[in-house]
Amino acid sequence: MKMAHTCIRVQNLEASLEFYKKAFNFEESRRRDFPDHKFTLSYVTLPGDDYELELTYNYDSDPYDLGNGYSHIAIAVDNLEELHAQQKAAGLDVTDLKALPGVPPSYFFVTDPDGYKIEVIRQK
Repeated sequence: MKMAHTCIRVQNLEASLEFYKKAFNFEESRRRDFPDHKFTLSYVTLPGDDYELELTYNYDSDPYDLGNGYSHIAIAVDNLEELHAQQKAAGLDVTDLKALPGVPPSYFFVTDPDGYKIEVIRQK
């Protein structure tokens, strides 16, 4: 077995695609439109990775209540400080670098257009 994808519902598909491409270089691997049922599925992947993030766009949907159960997805990177600086310079909603108690800074969070948090962690 292996993980296939994670689905998040988005309010504006094009804004979400732009964010994930700008923030992490995600690429749209495929798109499935279902206009008769009023939804579109866009699958995005990181270069060299086959795990997919499914962006589900339901036509004419009200904004989503994220609730308090969802926390975040995480993306591991080799260049934590460099990506942090790039995302700040691009005007993305980025936290300061953070650390667990007793260790140097090793992660930060960036928030997408729908309010979903992505934890960016140092590759081990």
